[in-house]
Amino acid sequence: MELIKNYFFDEGAYDYHDGAYKHLIRPKTKTHKLIIPKVLKADKIEGNTTYYTIHAQEGETNILDGKATHTWGYNGSLLGPLIRYQSGRHYHLTLVNDLPEVTTWHWHGLNIPGPIEDGGPHAPVLPGKSREIEFDVNQPTMTAWLHPHPCPHTAEQGWKGLAAPVAVVNPLDDLPQLPHTWGVDDIPLIFQDRTFHDSQWDYQADYDMDGTLGDTALVNGTVNAEFTVTRPCLRLRVLNGANRRELRLNSDQNIVMTQIASDGGFLPHAVEMTKIMLTNAERAEILLDFSDYKKGDRIVLKADDVPILTLKVGEFTEDNRRQLPKTLKQIERDFTGSPSHQVIMEGMDDSVRINGKLYDMTRIDDRQEIGKNEIWDVSNTNDSMPGMGMIHPFHMHGTEFLVLSRNGKKPYPNEFGFKDTVAVNPGEHVKLLVKFNVPGIFMYHCHILEHEDTGMMAQIEAVDPNNPQHWNLKDLCDKNMPDSNMQM
Repeated sequence: MELIKNYFFDEGAYDYHDGAYKHLIRPKTKTHKLIIPKVLKADKIEGNTTYYTIHAQEGETNILDGKATHTWGYNGSLLGPLIRYQSGRHYHLTLVNDLPEVTTWHWHGLNIPGPIEDGGPHAPVLPGKSREIEFDVNQPTMTAWLHPHPCPHTAEQGWKGLAAPVAVVNPLDDLPQLPHTWGVDDIPLIFQDRTFHDSQWDYQADYDMDGTLGDTALVNGTVNAEFTVTRPCLRLRVLNGANRRELRLNSDQNIVMTQIASDGGFLPHAVEMTKIMLTNAERAEILLDFSDYKKGDRIVLKADDVPILTLKVGEFTEDNRRQLPKTLKQIERDFTGSPSHQVIMEGMDDSVRINGKLYDMTRIDDRQEIGKNEIWDVSNTNDSMPGMGMIHPFHMHGTEFLVLSRNGKKPYPNEFGFKDTVAVNPGEHVKLLVKFNVPGIFMYHCHILEHEDTGMMAQIEAVDPNNPQHWNLKDLCDKNMPDSNMQM
């Protein structure tokens, strides 16, 4: 297997070329033990149905040494617990809004009906109110996440701390050879960046229409994080949960990062790298092998050149190394044809558009029949703006897709699995194979959060021809939108 030692994507479009870029600094605080999200416990289980309750709430979190930071979280003061779903089961969720403003619960990466269950901007929950939703989970083993999606306040609510890891387990494709002990050899790495103002976060003070950046890195809400490795094989579920910042993950010792999965589950084959780049909302599951290290050794994971997590080797309690199959997942990629759908991402600041239009909650921009494979051509025209080229991460709700090509060439080596977010270089055409398995109204947008809030978003209706449904989106908006600022 070839070891890849370089980042992908066009370096000239990296975020650090932006004139408003904020370089990360290492805060002058003590080392903090990496926070591991707890696993959400079910309210009850009845037959094939599991019941969960999830509160969006305010709180205080000790992040820096000294004064606590005012933060938001799910079932806690910051971020949220791991929410586990088993494929083939039915789930009933009670979503409770304990915040002082409207929010939604978007299940990023879950293939569930839209727009209500999916939790886009059409499904707001008023302060002090709750919403009941139900859905079936039927998809492969994968790592997803939960975050708010109220239009146009997604970026600010995410900045305040609303995000939680989600894991889907499907016994039909799960790999028992992998580390599975949550918090021991299977850990999340939720990367974010924030600027502290006397220990507080001030989104309005730091706001940038092209994507808000902070100067301090957090991993799972932890600064100067440290984790003690107690088994030789460590599984990291990495999420770039930042509003704008690209995560270029590397280490001080160039430890081999073996990527086994991306957004939508396992790759066909493992890919070995010493560096990996994730744009906003992308995920990667990677394995690190510590068998050649001894107790007391330290490996520092970095974002560009700034340490974000120290992995300290401790006593190995057991040998959890297992031989992985050569093929992790069988994926059919032999598809040809012309694109049926076109998405043009263009602009910067308040001129961002998709196909020349700003988002309209009452407009259906595209339609696709469920169960059918169709090719989408997604392009980024920022190359036409001298010195203004930037990478746009393109995300689709309600489905996973295959990346077929980049400007007619093969995708990057770690893009051969299913994804829901793909980064598009300036001047590039990326062809995607898309199939919806559930009906409804779904968003597709740039996942730089300030761009989607500004209107770089559109929506598609996934149609079930055997059970057609008429959506009156204007009526839905009138009934559900308590605040005219929720609409664009």
